[in-house]
Amino acid sequence: MRALLVVNPKATTTSPRGRDVLVSALGDILKLDVAQTRARGHAMELGATAVTGEYDAVIALGGDGTVNEIVNGLMAGGPRPQLPAIGVVPGGGTNVFARTLGIANAPMEATGELMEALRAGRSRRVSLGVADGRWFTFCAGIGLDAAVIELTERRRREGHHATPMLYLRCTLNRLFLGTNHRHPTIRLSGPGIAGSEDLFAAFVCNTSPWTYLGSHPISSCPDASFDAGLDVFGARRLGPIAMSRLGLQLLTGEPGRVARSGLRLHDMDEVTLTALRKPLPFQVDGDALGDRASVTFRSAPSALRVIV
Repeated sequence: MRALLVVNPKATTTSPRGRDVLVSALGDILKLDVAQTRARGHAMELGATAVTGEYDAVIALGGDGTVNEIVNGLMAGGPRPQLPAIGVVPGGGTNVFARTLGIANAPMEATGELMEALRAGRSRRVSLGVADGRWFTFCAGIGLDAAVIELTERRRREGHHATPMLYLRCTLNRLFLGTNHRHPTIRLSGPGIAGSEDLFAAFVCNTSPWTYLGSHPISSCPDASFDAGLDVFGARRLGPIAMSRLGLQLLTGEPGRVARSGLRLHDMDEVTLTALRKPLPFQVDGDALGDRASVTFRSAPSALRVIV
């Protein structure tokens, strides 16, 4: 099997020596080419190159951002049966996609699991989402969640370390200082939705959990699955009582009925989120992509083959 290993040299949980060990181990069972990313967007170019370069698989050594870029490179021409499979060795701070697939969060252990899957020829198909031309693996949205990611990225550029506490501080900052608590900011609409609904916050999930706070999973849509369509979580109110109830459900991942201040939709083919007053921040898989006035999110069933 011929594979391209895409390495993010800035991955937070691996060292150069550790990466050399991983490359050596994978090289024992694969015809392996190795490429290091040089800048944002480079992994997308490498993913696209793998499609035309007769590779059987692309292996990501990095975080969710690296995985997302590779997926977007692979999917540039749309889903096709002959596309290379993707394997993941987590190297970021959160690694939502890998953890949701049951991949170990430690790079060495994950490499061992990947090698076992390669030897056994194991893989599975997973659904993807696509929003405003950008593919995503686990979540996307406009508004509050994207504003938190924007602020987190800004703090990291200022020299702060990417930790769960930084993400929590940025969340509280945007929730209390950057959110309109009196008037809804987002309109939810789409096929199968009676009319439309105005919300204070909303995001779209392709699987569960949505993210992690350290090792603790944050699950907004417990029924979301790689084997189904898209799920939506929304906030109808953001008063103190509403926030406490919604926050508890996010932390516990409680399935079933959501609090009246919240909204959940399951297994949707398509939904649209529209900013009611001004364009809002937009994110996919934890990557801030600027402001959008309206975004339509669509499900692509069984679009990607993953070695797992």
